[in-house]
Amino acid sequence: MGLEYIHAALLLHEAKKDITEEAISKIIEAAGMEVDKAMVKSTVENLKNINIDEVLSTPIAPTAPTAVPAQVETKEEKKEEEKKEGEEKKEEEAAAGLSSLFG
Repeated sequence: MGLEYIHAALLLHEAKKDITEEAISKIIEAAGMEVDKAMVKSTVENLKNINIDEVLSTPIAPTAPTAVPAQVETKEEKKEEEKKEGEEKKEEEAAAGLSSLFG
């Protein structure tokens, strides 16, 4: 559904008006937009059995954003470890090369 149709329906709900195809169409037209009759009909049909007050009063639970940063940190830690291991290996190779000069 287009958000403009949902916004129109919410505006009607707030004004304590019936959410009808005609009412939504008038709001869309008043906003200077072209009315898509199929979207108007779909919006009215989809909202017919929904308690808008209940939906609006339901708190939105946050998603688990902590899982994603943990994975990102793990990847960053692995990159750091690989970088340190690579630097240590280069130091060992350099030390081995120098010892061959004095051996």
